Amino acid sequence: MYVCICNAIKETDLRRAARQSTGDAEAVYASLGKQPNCGTCLCEADAILSEERQGVTTCCKEFAV
Repeated sequence: MYVCICNAIKETDLRRAARQSTGDAEAVYASLGKQPNCGTCLCEADAILSEERQGVTTCCKEFAV
């Protein structure tokens, strides 16, 4: 699904970027070569980034040796 219509950024783009960086939505947009336009997507984007990072952290802790 598209999270940011202005920049055609999909949820999958954000989840992939969340695993490669620690920044907020604006920083992740910059890493994708984009910048927020209208800004209505930022809360949803931050929530997706946070959710993805928590999932990665939880998964990694479960398999840590």
